[in-house]
Amino acid sequence: MRDRAAALGFTLFGIAPATDADGFGRFCDWLDKGYAGGMDYLHEYREERRHPRSVVESVQSVVMLGMEYQSGIGDDGSMVSQSEPDTRQPIPDTRGRVAKYARGPDYHRFIWDRVNELSAWLMAEVPGCFAHGVADTAPILERDFARRAGLGWFGKNTMLINKHRGSFFFLSAFLTDLNLTPSEPHTASHCGTCTACLDACPTRAFPEPGVLDAARCISYLTIELRGPIPEELREPVGDWLFGCDVCQDVCPWNVRSPLPLVGEGLGVRESAFPVHPDLVTLDPIELLGLSKAEFKMRFQHTSLWRAKRTGLLRNAAIVLGNTGDERAIPALERATADEDEVIRGAAAWAIGRIRQRTSST
Repeated sequence: MRDRAAALGFTLFGIAPATDADGFGRFCDWLDKGYAGGMDYLHEYREERRHPRSVVESVQSVVMLGMEYQSGIGDDGSMVSQSEPDTRQPIPDTRGRVAKYARGPDYHRFIWDRVNELSAWLMAEVPGCFAHGVADTAPILERDFARRAGLGWFGKNTMLINKHRGSFFFLSAFLTDLNLTPSEPHTASHCGTCTACLDACPTRAFPEPGVLDAARCISYLTIELRGPIPEELREPVGDWLFGCDVCQDVCPWNVRSPLPLVGEGLGVRESAFPVHPDLVTLDPIELLGLSKAEFKMRFQHTSLWRAKRTGLLRNAAIVLGNTGDERAIPALERATADEDEVIRGAAAWAIGRIRQRTSST
């Protein structure tokens, strides 16, 4: 099964027994402290995350899979060495960054299709068994089962880190009623005294190592948050249009991690997850001019669709307020007449920031 998974692009593979999630209590405590921000769906499906039987009643084993999405394309669109993080480099022409995982098609469908293909293969190999694939689409604490399946440990930035592959990978799984031999769980942590991820976070989103306050995380602010970004957090967002890679890019385990080897005998390392070069960075001025129809046509089949037009244009205005000059003001002034109140407010803030910066120089 491992070889079949690798052929589908999953470079990480492990099996965990289907029992209560190890971190369910920790997850509930995190929710109760308000760290989920406005993600109410996490509260609504709290109890379902206790045990994978909430998804498949007869489940005996959880097969955990990891597909890497790190690419050799830098934030300026050029090829870069994997030995150096790229998010600390300035972006030219006030373009905005897109998190690495979102630089291709919508990962849910892309991975789900391959997980389902693996599930179908297993059911054909073992007639009478059942397997059900999930790709960030079911109430399962994936990281808990991934650690139990030997895929890695929880870093201080809460990401699952693999000693050989880093943390730039999607987690997915399929649940089966077969009682498969479990992998050796990962019990050690290899972060040591390193606090690079905590120190680099622009919004100070980690109240303590291993705990994320999502309401302060740039990924949450630019993707999940539906209203205005809190004013005190707008400047720390910097030039991030969608998501954030900072805490992963500074992690030593990612700096030293090579790209996944895909395709036997190819002799090159590339990710199974495709990268669209035109999604590496985006022009915020251009984004501010998108109609609803144009936004749908351009982003419907990408992860950026998650932010909706309101979120992405709000983010574009924030980026211009942080990085733009007076040349961006005409586009922002037009945005102050947008029908959406959130976009209007962000554009007005950005104009004020640019004029303040101009007057002080």
